[in-house]
Amino acid sequence: MADTEFDVVVIGGGPGGYVAAIRAAQLGLRTAVVEKLPTLGGTCVNVGCIPSKALLQSSHLYDEAKNHLEPHGIKIPKVDLDLAVMQARKVKVVKANTDGLDFLMKKNKITRLLGSGKIAGAGKVEVSGKDGKTITTKNIIIATGSDVTPLPGVTIDEKQIVTSTGALELPTVPKHLVVIGAGVIGLELGSVWRRLGAEVTVIEFLDRALPLHDGEISKNAQRIFEKQGLKFMLGFKVTAAKPGKSGVALTVEPAKGGAAQEIKADVVLVSIGRRPHTEGLGAKESGVELDARGFVKIDKHFRTNVPGIWAIGDVTGGAMLAHKAEDEGYAASELIAGQAGHVNYDAIPGVVYTWPEVANLGKTEEQLKAEGVAYKVGKFPFSANGRARANGDTEGFVKILADAKTDRVIGCHIIGPAAGDLIAEVVLGVEFAAAAEDIARTCHAHPSLSEAVKEAALGVDGHSIHI
Repeated sequence: MADTEFDVVVIGGGPGGYVAAIRAAQLGLRTAVVEKLPTLGGTCVNVGCIPSKALLQSSHLYDEAKNHLEPHGIKIPKVDLDLAVMQARKVKVVKANTDGLDFLMKKNKITRLLGSGKIAGAGKVEVSGKDGKTITTKNIIIATGSDVTPLPGVTIDEKQIVTSTGALELPTVPKHLVVIGAGVIGLELGSVWRRLGAEVTVIEFLDRALPLHDGEISKNAQRIFEKQGLKFMLGFKVTAAKPGKSGVALTVEPAKGGAAQEIKADVVLVSIGRRPHTEGLGAKESGVELDARGFVKIDKHFRTNVPGIWAIGDVTGGAMLAHKAEDEGYAASELIAGQAGHVNYDAIPGVVYTWPEVANLGKTEEQLKAEGVAYKVGKFPFSANGRARANGDTEGFVKILADAKTDRVIGCHIIGPAAGDLIAEVVLGVEFAAAAEDIARTCHAHPSLSEAVKEAALGVDGHSIHI
């Protein structure tokens, strides 16, 4: 077989794309990945999940050393910040990940093509760039991900007015950072720079922070973040941004109407969501159906309306999460190989990696009420958990929602230490259709943070022990 003929060609080397390629290769399919960036991993590994978590960890340690160690009997006379070293560590973390992906491509004998991929009809992909050529394939997987959603009246320059990419590269700590959007990315990066000394103001169009989360979680998260120094302007919209030598002048108005006001900032982070990346893909021209917002339309098996063309990840809509894209990539390749791949969308967690962390799974109370579903609630605070007390991390709680008739877990919402790890056992429970009682009767190590999950499950029937 020629080096231009494949069983599967994946366009996009992000989390969904590279996982799809690896799984296809494991199943014996001749596979290629087309990626325009010199490194694999997409937004997540290069300018998203991984570098942001590196800075979140570093800034958390800095804040701990500066403000929170004395109660432990640890006195540090002076804590200095070397931002250049912190940024250099972040770069090393990213490189370790991208180098690992290069190794995995070679290990699995996957052909990697550097350039932009364009669908030239079913079974044909044109690659423009360093490895420019036309290749043929039995199957095409679209995994091109998403881009930052622009805000009318605000022009991005990645210096004074930045996306998450620019916010990760700031060479100095801004005196005043304004974050437009109180979602996951805005709060994570706002937390990084607040810990490092910036004044941070978060402007949100809707009436609460983390507006897509469970209401009780959102309310408590905002209270905690305000204690940490973040300022919130809820129910406001930004209508203009004028950069200058002394900073950026923002025009802000009440979302429901009212007088405008001006806010000045050194740096403005635009973080209002993401849109599908289909520009130059050739999907529409090849007959692939897109929805009104530009997302690729697929069926339950990741197939587009054109035979042999599949799509996964952010470009298809739904929750824009790296791990969702990975699961879809794995399943899509299995389906291409004739196996029974599937994704359980009820068992996909979301995590905000602030401190405390925020994790969510399944339905919120607001959704259940709107749908008329009868449910029970079990809740347990970390202030009553022995390990949380010992650690000095007692903010937050675990909330489990269960069907009132069957006791089946239909939602879990956690704000607290290591919430992103704690939710994993509930995700597994949902995958196996667990009842709250199943979690409640499972032995958890003592003392551990995970006992808060057990206690919340016990609380669904009013049986929590330590409260």
